[in-house]
Amino acid sequence: MKKMLFIYNPNAGTGVLKPKLADVIDILVKGGYEVTTYPTQCYHDALAKTVTYTEDYDIIVCSGGDGTLDEVVTGVSKRGGKVPIGYIPAGTTNDFAHSLHISGNILEAADVAVNGVPFPCDVGKFNDDYFVYIAAFGLFTDVSYGTKQSMKNVLGHLAYILEGSKQIFNIPAYHVRVEHDGEVIEDDFMFGMVTNSRSVGGFKGIIGKDVIFDDGLFEVTLIKTPKNPIALNEIIASLVIKQIDSNHVYSFRSGEIHFESVEEIPWTLDGEFGGEHDEVTILNKKQGLLIMVAEDTKARLEVKKEELLEKIKEEEGLEI
Repeated sequence: MKKMLFIYNPNAGTGVLKPKLADVIDILVKGGYEVTTYPTQCYHDALAKTVTYTEDYDIIVCSGGDGTLDEVVTGVSKRGGKVPIGYIPAGTTNDFAHSLHISGNILEAADVAVNGVPFPCDVGKFNDDYFVYIAAFGLFTDVSYGTKQSMKNVLGHLAYILEGSKQIFNIPAYHVRVEHDGEVIEDDFMFGMVTNSRSVGGFKGIIGKDVIFDDGLFEVTLIKTPKNPIALNEIIASLVIKQIDSNHVYSFRSGEIHFESVEEIPWTLDGEFGGEHDEVTILNKKQGLLIMVAEDTKARLEVKKEELLEKIKEEEGLEI
């Protein structure tokens, strides 16, 4: 019988997993696996378990929020292996799950974890750390890890909005030098993100729909610090209509980006605190993660990828 390690965060989200835990395990066992369960006990426990296990598992399934997934993916990446990962989203926003059409229904997601197919997705290397779908700095980036779990549980996504609204009158200005693909950008930024997702902070389409999850490239968005209220309003308006304003925003794709700043800047990785850094190198580990998805989802992603590659070639005149 195949072996599975099932790691779950019992405190994630609104506790949707707890009443269905027995049913989830039943689905996993019926999928043909001998299941070892591990409920996380504290912050970074999922990472510690994933890094230190000694058994030969055929698959790791995790349940929790994006932070739990991040820890498991980081652990697998640090081990240097590519064991498939199943994800049963049980957090508050579940950005990565939304992007890959992984069901928010606990039992449906469990079924995909054992009966789906592995999709080779890019993963990010952040200095010596890893991230699944976003590395970011600046305005609002501490909202997720700075918001109490109890508040997230009670208010859900509204908690993020309320916490984020407190920061709008305290806009940062980080002077950052950014290098990518032979180009140098140097400016004052209030926000920057390197992403591989169609959903950020629960908001879909903020980066655009032209996201390919396995092409070895990240979408990079850098928002300048506004010099006056008019500029701020223009930035907010462009974000609301989900259209990049080139007067205030740098936007490009790259597989390797280097950030350098005079002061140490706090970063967030998949909604969790990623430390303070004055120098960051982000590398795209192309197809470094095997994530379980529904078979029809994988087929749609592959068709979409071909369509987008053709579109990008036409727009940029590149041979990809």
